[in-house]
Amino acid sequence: MTDTIGYQEDDKLGVLGTTTTPTLRDKAQLRVALLEEFRAAVAGARAAVEAVQTDTPTAVHASRKALRRARALVAMIATELPRSERRAVRDALRESRRGLSASRDHAVAPGTLAALTLGDEDRAVAHQILANATAAMPPIAEIRQLLEAGAARAAAQLDALSASLPAAIKWSTVRDGVRAAYAEARANRRASKNSTLAFHAWRRRSKELVYQLDFVARHAGMRVDQLRAELDGVTDTASSAADLIMLREFVETYAQGVPAAALENLVAAIDAQIGDLRKAARKAGREAFADRPKRFAKRIARAVKKDLAPPEPAKDADTHAAADARPDDDGVAVADPKS
Repeated sequence: MTDTIGYQEDDKLGVLGTTTTPTLRDKAQLRVALLEEFRAAVAGARAAVEAVQTDTPTAVHASRKALRRARALVAMIATELPRSERRAVRDALRESRRGLSASRDHAVAPGTLAALTLGDEDRAVAHQILANATAAMPPIAEIRQLLEAGAARAAAQLDALSASLPAAIKWSTVRDGVRAAYAEARANRRASKNSTLAFHAWRRRSKELVYQLDFVARHAGMRVDQLRAELDGVTDTASSAADLIMLREFVETYAQGVPAAALENLVAAIDAQIGDLRKAARKAGREAFADRPKRFAKRIARAVKKDLAPPEPAKDADTHAAADARPDDDGVAVADPKS
């Protein structure tokens, strides 16, 4: 009997002489992978705390991104949690992000204003508003406290998930969670033509959908990643529009000392560009959200199945060489000189 030899390289081959089951098809391993993904999101929130002193805008963005990823994971497997636990985890993560909203606005507004196409008078008004906002900006120590609180809440939810999730998670649970996120995003996109709240909801659910597909793609392959990329491009356009919507409120909040007529002109300039970007975002999302949720779920399932299918045998040079070989006098195969 031949001993099985362990292979140490981290290339998914595992142990020579054995076969490995893909994570998405292994219920116990899928649970482990989901918790590891949540743990990585918590680590991202903690890392943002350490970065706040040197680059506050980037730290705030990184923290909110990590918390959004954590929320997307919870939403994807929410049906496996007791209802009370599901609500508690979701609310804790949402409050952590909301606590950083003001800091996020201060971080994003200068760049968003700088990118706007404005006349000289409107640009001067914008500079005055930014000066007012800078004076009212929370100190770094306060922002650090908010980041620490968000990271601590997320870490607590990791413990809650570890205790509440069943020992095994089915791939169908993950697939249905992605389908639910897609359905909610799709419905809000349809409503976003006449509703700013729906537009924001569409963008948020779309971001979470992208994070969910990112997780699936890393355990499946390029076909799922192509679906993720299609939706990721849509969220970029929608995020630009959302930044302008935030900027409009930001401008009105910090307009102290700005003449009413000058403020009205700046807001009108922002509104015009919001309208263009919202229209562009909805147009970009039309094809990405064309499928009904059931059909979209089937597309994901097919993509995962193809990604995880074993590769077809390759007809490489060695195969051809073996076919062209002939035995010598000692019975050893040698290459045919005619080949």
